[in-house]
Amino acid sequence: MRKRRLGRKRLVAVGAVMAVGLIVGTGFTVQSAISTQASIDATTALTESTGVRSDQLGAYSAIAEARTRHSAQDTLTAANATLAAVGGKVDSSGLAASVASLGDYERLPIDSIVDLTKQTRAETEKTAAAAAEFDRVQAEQAAAAAAALAQANTPDGARATARALAASKYGWNDSQFQCLNQLWQKESGWSYTAYNASSGATGIPQSLPGSKMASAGSDWQTNAATQISWGLDYIARGYGTPCSAWSHSQSMNWY
Repeated sequence: MRKRRLGRKRLVAVGAVMAVGLIVGTGFTVQSAISTQASIDATTALTESTGVRSDQLGAYSAIAEARTRHSAQDTLTAANATLAAVGGKVDSSGLAASVASLGDYERLPIDSIVDLTKQTRAETEKTAAAAAEFDRVQAEQAAAAAAALAQANTPDGARATARALAASKYGWNDSQFQCLNQLWQKESGWSYTAYNASSGATGIPQSLPGSKMASAGSDWQTNAATQISWGLDYIARGYGTPCSAWSHSQSMNWY
């Protein structure tokens, strides 16, 4: 009787172990099935989204990689063109550094290429915008200088320039300027374009020849201030003062 009872207990224990094993085995089987199905579902979703079979996805990945590298090449071309265009205008060190980093795109991983391409494009836009602002400021300054020159080249503007320079550089007072005003009114009417066809005398001080005024500046043909600077020096060296030059002109009809 004891042996039979013991045998039954063993059978029960064995049965319990088998049951537990079945349950545990079923758990692993279920988890494996879930994981496998998730992978299948992901592949199916990607296939449906691209419209191609799973065995074609590798080819499309290669195409995407090629496009990424081609985009990097185009970005480098635009960045280098910008560097050449803005040379000396603005600080382009940031763009140069980005170009250097992206320059090895053929050997870089795709993720790095994407990031560096984005960074280089941003630096290109920033540098180009800075250069455009530089050009705008330069154009405004050039326009202002041209307007100032046009004003200075009028008879009244030339007189104002001569009065100021005569006083600051030579210490000539208003009475001396009055002599100067009469002298150059007679010679040229204070016109920087005045030209005596018979003698070749040129400009406000009637330099003979006009090219002598190049010693005061290469813009002697277009800038009344340059002509005035040369003319005042000529008077100082030859006559001492404008009134002496005017007296000579009145008596000799030239100075």
